[in-house]
Amino acid sequence: MRLTWVQPEDSLLHEFEQAAHEGKEVEDLRRRWLDAGGAPAIGRNGATPEPPAPELVALARRLLAELDARPVAAAYAAAEPRDLAAILATLATPPAALPVPGAAELARRTAGAWTGRLVGCLVGKVVEKVPRAGIEALLRSSGQWPLRGYITAAGVPAEVSERYPWNRASRVHSMAENIDGMPEDDDINYSLLALALVERRGRALTTEDVADSWLRNLPAALVFTAERAAYRNLLDALPVEQVPVTANPFREWIGAAIRTDVYGWVCPGRPAEAAELAWRDGRLSHTGSGLYSAMANAAMAAAAVAGAGPDAVLEAGRSVVPPRSTLAAAIDTAVDLGHRGLTDEQGLGALYERFGHLHWVHAVNNAALVCYAVARHGTDFDRAVALTAVSGWDTDSTGATVGGLVGAVVGPEGIADRWTDPIGGRVASSLPGFADARVPDLVRRTVELAGQPS
Repeated sequence: MRLTWVQPEDSLLHEFEQAAHEGKEVEDLRRRWLDAGGAPAIGRNGATPEPPAPELVALARRLLAELDARPVAAAYAAAEPRDLAAILATLATPPAALPVPGAAELARRTAGAWTGRLVGCLVGKVVEKVPRAGIEALLRSSGQWPLRGYITAAGVPAEVSERYPWNRASRVHSMAENIDGMPEDDDINYSLLALALVERRGRALTTEDVADSWLRNLPAALVFTAERAAYRNLLDALPVEQVPVTANPFREWIGAAIRTDVYGWVCPGRPAEAAELAWRDGRLSHTGSGLYSAMANAAMAAAAVAGAGPDAVLEAGRSVVPPRSTLAAAIDTAVDLGHRGLTDEQGLGALYERFGHLHWVHAVNNAALVCYAVARHGTDFDRAVALTAVSGWDTDSTGATVGGLVGAVVGPEGIADRWTDPIGGRVASSLPGFADARVPDLVRRTVELAGQPS
């Protein structure tokens, strides 16, 4: 069995990249790996098809431990702090609170956020893992370019779909011809989990509460990349502070960013509070850009449901990110591009030129895509979610985040029936208590939490 995202020989190659980013010395260990016959290249997916020799697996474990033990560079530690107080100390001014609308308007925007998150996630599911060129080929070959609805396999020539296969797990329930409600997805499961966690623990929730919620509710096979590594570390009884930084090369990937929208929705107009809840959640598995993107998404969600426009939403997200961090620079680049009036092809091209070297589920490139989409199409739901779906990066996760943000800005009436009718307000999940979830009920529960005192 080749379980993805935890094989030492695969994790090691990703860790070389992550450790180098943190300013650690890696070349001596990389040379030991190559001299022993280790693979030189990182694959696109979570595990190489065949295991190496046992002695190489053992070496990979030792090298991972050695890399973990090496300190990050002082410059990295100063620019990318992990502690909340240290993060806040880097901010020139505290994140500003925004006016909160009345109950009816808040409910309307929250409905737009939930609906938009579902739609944005669903439209990107069948092309998750397909590269950008492949998505364009699939859509152009079947008359679906530019994208304006759920993707269909109808009309795609066999030679194109064979070259660029649809996402195997999603094609059975996430194509225009077979959608029947929102199918189960990890992005949406994390939203449901966060909702239940805030209901149970309130705004006093801790990182340990998040860990307990995972272990009680999430099978290990339903978590990926950094979350899977963290899950393993929790079962190994590591202290919370060590969980994200032990044999976890994915700590600056997108995982934490997909978990935190609800923290913003229950803190309307309070981006600082939303970001703190996201920090408590995100720090279980992520550091650096992985952690900051979770905080930024929560802060943006808090602004969006409070009635902020696209620029103010983006400002709320940027306001909680350490200004010298890699993510801050990426957000600034993306927002600037979004304000230039580029075509979507030009915009994606510029994002790829700057961030295309990163893994397709890294936090930085995907956060840049989210911010570009909001800056460019923050009041046009159709174009915003279509952009994320054809990006070739984490299409369902960025679609969910952008859909939630723009959905809150435009409200449910700004999301066309062709998106919402196939979902029918129904959400599938294997999480306890959410077997037959309905969007109106999720909205009601979220708004009730938003009305509770901080």
